[in-house]
Amino acid sequence: MAHAAEPAAGSPAQPPSLKVLICGGGVAGQALAHRLTRGGHRVTVVERFPALRATGAQVDLRGQGIDAVRRMGLLDTVKSKLVDEAGVAFVNARGKPRATIMANTSGRGRQTLTSEYEIMRGDLVRILHDATKGDVDHVFGVSVDGFEQDEERVVAHFSDGSSGAFDLLVGADGQGSRIRRAVLPPGTPDPYWRVGIHMAYWFVPRIASDTDIRDTYLAPGGRMIMRRSHHPSETQVYFALREESEDASAVHREPVERQKRFWADRFRDAGWQTERFLKGMETTDSFYSQEVVQVRTDTWSKGRVVLVGDAAHCASPYSGMGVSGGLVGAYVLAGEINRHADDLPRALANYDTTLRPFVDEIQAAVKPHLLRLGMPMSKPAIDAFHSVTALACFLRVPDLVARYAKEDRGGDWRLPEYPDLRA
Repeated sequence: MAHAAEPAAGSPAQPPSLKVLICGGGVAGQALAHRLTRGGHRVTVVERFPALRATGAQVDLRGQGIDAVRRMGLLDTVKSKLVDEAGVAFVNARGKPRATIMANTSGRGRQTLTSEYEIMRGDLVRILHDATKGDVDHVFGVSVDGFEQDEERVVAHFSDGSSGAFDLLVGADGQGSRIRRAVLPPGTPDPYWRVGIHMAYWFVPRIASDTDIRDTYLAPGGRMIMRRSHHPSETQVYFALREESEDASAVHREPVERQKRFWADRFRDAGWQTERFLKGMETTDSFYSQEVVQVRTDTWSKGRVVLVGDAAHCASPYSGMGVSGGLVGAYVLAGEINRHADDLPRALANYDTTLRPFVDEIQAAVKPHLLRLGMPMSKPAIDAFHSVTALACFLRVPDLVARYAKEDRGGDWRLPEYPDLRA
């Protein structure tokens, strides 16, 4: 294991400087690299894409995730890149709002359906990367194909045929993590907890009627379309579908053209602006399709290999805490490594026991039966949903609940204090 130089006589012992490999250059991987370099460690980030993957749809920061960014000293930078989304409107087939829930910008309580901190995933990744690129060795177009480890080191084998020895390997490679598959014991149950919902998104040209209010349209058959605009010339489109067939689960692994046909077949008669959105889907280069799942596993580490972010505990887009969960996980993992760099087993055990109550909280907040209520199957059920939501908005229930809630998503769990990580 690599160690720092011996301290001078009489001076406090310095913790060892670890050589850390992070597999995955997304939000969690970049955030972890930022925190570890501030602890004096030597960090390499490998990303299988040929360049920084500063793409993706709109994400939000909430609760403890906002605090994690603040403690990184990056909150002002994040604020400078926020998307202007004032609220969420539920619209009918003519595009007329039936109910509108505005963002809570009071500075107290909890966020509503729209967070006060909405940002494009690509902008957030770029902010985190820019904060670390001078201190971290980034290697693009390379992935970890395998590894072996002993008590002293972990040797990673890369897709370009090279190998390297490290003190710690971190799997930050997302919901479909290959590192997780290697870490989980044989016979471990499927880590994916499914909610019976699928989602796709892409970008289309913006038109004059696309405002800073996110439009949500419900169509019979458990179908939902969302339209939100993040740029003067672009609009994001989201299709969501209630379906529990094997075809729906398998299509996300098919070629993109097959995925697009699936979504076109399911939504062609949905109404509202569906024709516009499907036409835009044909030529977009930003298309992405996925099944909405959570990653639930009791194993986050094995020896000198550990998981972080979605690879460890994906909470799903419907939790509202996916990105925040990754930022918080990176904060806790780095804090424990910095605190116990000379005792990695203790650091990784503390990471698990400290973070798991928070993860349990944000994952439990996803209630499949409530999600199904929000994606009705029939026209009468959609009308009833609109009527109830309109009445609640008329009585200002969402606004009052948000403003006077004692805690945001994530419960009353608070970030631990790691003074060495403060800006």
